[in-house]
Amino acid sequence: MSARSVSLLLTAVLVVYFVLLGGRAVALFRDGSPVALGLGVGVVLLPLVGAWVVWSTLRFGVRTQELGRRLAEEEGLPDTSELPRTPSGRVDRAAADEFFEQFRAETEAAPEDWRSWYRLAVAYDVAGDRGRARDSMRKALELAD
Repeated sequence: MSARSVSLLLTAVLVVYFVLLGGRAVALFRDGSPVALGLGVGVVLLPLVGAWVVWSTLRFGVRTQELGRRLAEEEGLPDTSELPRTPSGRVDRAAADEFFEQFRAETEAAPEDWRSWYRLAVAYDVAGDRGRARDSMRKALELAD
């Protein structure tokens, strides 16, 4: 199952969950007591926060995928297929560090180019630093707009 299918399935499950929570909120509001009303407000806010998180995550993924397509059309995507891997499938640490340094230097040389930030995000991901990969991808998205 592809990542896109999984994300759509999980989003659908989350929507059902939000509908069920909405029913609980209505029941709490009908109760009328101050505690029930407070809990009802909390139960209403929870799906709203969840919907915002889902929306922003899916939007980030779609925008990232579009940038990846643009870079692929320009034949600018970094090639990770030749990197040596451990038996578990992860890229060898020394190779990942060397790969990362190449794109770090490129980004330092062209800090206003979204392509270099995209490639740096891929390098961070290969090195296992998902947080910095997301930050670099956000920078690439910001520069590409």
